[in-house]
Amino acid sequence: MNGLVQGEFTQDGATAATTQTSQVPAEALTGGPIIATDGTTTTSVSVPDKQIVLTFDDGPDPEYTPEILEVLAEYGVTGTFFMIGSQISEYPDLVRQVAEAGNEIGIHTYTHPELSGASEWRRTVEMRETQLALAGAAGVTSVIFRPPYSSTVAALDDDSWAVMQDMGEQGYLTVVNDLDSRDWEQDVTVDDIVEAVTPDDGAGAVLLFHDGGGDRSLTADALREVIPALLAEGYTFTTVAAVSGMATVNPDATAGEQALGLGLVSAVQIATHVSAWFSGLLLIFGVLTVARLLFMLVLGRRHARRGRSGHRWGPAFTEPVTVIVPAYNEKECIADTLGSLVASTHPVRIIVVDDGSTDGTAEIAEALGLPGVTVLRQPNSGKPAALNAGIAAADTDVVVMMDGDTVFEPDTVRLLVQPFADPAIGAVAGNAKIANRTGMIALWQHIEYVVGFSVDRRAQDVMGCMATVPGAVGAFRTEALRQVDGLSDDTLAEDTDLTMAIVRAGWRVVYEERARAWTEAPATVGQLWRQRYRWSYGTMQAMWKHRRAVVEKGSFGRRGLLNLALFQTLMPLLSPLIDVFLIYGLLFLNPAETVLAWFTVLAVQVLSTVYAFRLDAESLRPIWRVPLQQFVYRQLMYLVLIQSTLAALGGIRLGWQKLQRAGGLSALLGARAR
Repeated sequence: MNGLVQGEFTQDGATAATTQTSQVPAEALTGGPIIATDGTTTTSVSVPDKQIVLTFDDGPDPEYTPEILEVLAEYGVTGTFFMIGSQISEYPDLVRQVAEAGNEIGIHTYTHPELSGASEWRRTVEMRETQLALAGAAGVTSVIFRPPYSSTVAALDDDSWAVMQDMGEQGYLTVVNDLDSRDWEQDVTVDDIVEAVTPDDGAGAVLLFHDGGGDRSLTADALREVIPALLAEGYTFTTVAAVSGMATVNPDATAGEQALGLGLVSAVQIATHVSAWFSGLLLIFGVLTVARLLFMLVLGRRHARRGRSGHRWGPAFTEPVTVIVPAYNEKECIADTLGSLVASTHPVRIIVVDDGSTDGTAEIAEALGLPGVTVLRQPNSGKPAALNAGIAAADTDVVVMMDGDTVFEPDTVRLLVQPFADPAIGAVAGNAKIANRTGMIALWQHIEYVVGFSVDRRAQDVMGCMATVPGAVGAFRTEALRQVDGLSDDTLAEDTDLTMAIVRAGWRVVYEERARAWTEAPATVGQLWRQRYRWSYGTMQAMWKHRRAVVEKGSFGRRGLLNLALFQTLMPLLSPLIDVFLIYGLLFLNPAETVLAWFTVLAVQVLSTVYAFRLDAESLRPIWRVPLQQFVYRQLMYLVLIQSTLAALGGIRLGWQKLQRAGGLSALLGARAR
């Protein structure tokens, strides 16, 4: 609707006139500028000597139309305004103002197309919608019409005549002009305009001015010279109706026409304001996104330099730690998970908490006979309960939590726990990596993980507002866990909930990018949807639960929570506007400029992704898939976020959703290492 209102439905422009006039009646070619035809009979009317009809095209315009009305009122003359339907719909108050001042209103199509190249259907729509808009705005219709890009009768050719003939058969009187002010030219002056519209030898004329369609700042000034000059020469100002012998060119609209017209005008008003509002939101969104991206990249770089400078948290942390592995139906992965832990270069005690598995996960873990591995069984109670059971059984100052479908590198635990040499550290986030990097869906997640961990978590560490220690690889000081009463089942994002609680309790949470864990990503759209739905919904729950942090002392509430609310919830909900305006631009704006803008944004995203991959020492080969994310993966994430938002608003409660795993992580990592 807004595209139509703005007159950008098609490429707007005049077609070159031809010399073909075999179809144009002589009465039209040699007659006056007011033409009537029914397809067989053609008559025309010329303006009598010493009389002037002032006409104005392409309005109404909120800036220029009032200026022109003021000049007309100042000299007590009226004019004929050939209005564009889209402008009528957008500025109905101006239309009423024009009509109430005694001026005539004519039809100038709805979107100002070159009608000679338009289909019969397009012509019909252009005229009908303009009539409805006029009926809705001013309660009248019009019987006079001026084709866009028309000139004098001398410029008529077969193509333009076909349009006039078509309009005449529909009952319209076509009005062209005798003299063109050329106020539409870029370098025109007031003197040029005055000279262009001054008739020779007292001849009558229809004068063409414009009150819309571009910069018309000189038109009112020129009228202030033209009108008194013509009056001084003995001219009078008249109307199309008076010259044609009609009572009016604007008969009252029927009740039905007014009702339909009011509906059209109201719809346009809504469309125009909503589109403008969304355009503003998109602009703000774009500026904030780019500013945030640059800021996060700078902070990410600062964090990377800290690591490369040999930063030490204190004396080496060598005390044994407990690794808790919550497991629910992990028969495909549990052997690989435990095998990676017993190969750790740091002393570990491993507790597997089987949460009511029905596939023999506990039996497989016990049958492995690995040293230092304890298997606890409990009825199915959910992941938080399983982790709390492991915490209760731990007897070390630090515990490491991981998922049952994840494997650690030999140095992961050692690197992960080194920050605990600093007594202010309450938790450490590790670096989760996608192991099964085969297939487009998994590779898209790989890109997302690298950017998220390599940039976002680094920046959050520097700002002191870490929001999530991932469940796949995280370490916690036992004292901090006890202070916040362990994990809660209040949310589906128990790792985010726990991290927020620890930060609010006064502990510092940091990120150790060298502590890498390898996890199996969902390989199908259905599995990905379920996982991200739980994550997104759980994050919203955690944000709501810890909302008071915004007013508490510390940086987490003002930085961490607001960052989550703005950039991971509200702004992603607006992200579909990018796609909407891409389609809008291709249909209604300049397609080349639209594509250029889209590729510019894409280039910024690709470059930032390359930077994130470099920070994490990752291969750049998957980067070519970033553009493809815009057409599938990003839309999927929109829908997940929308569903999560609706679920959060509705208070829907979800359980611990188990994803189907393929297993074989050790083999995947071995192949990657080779």
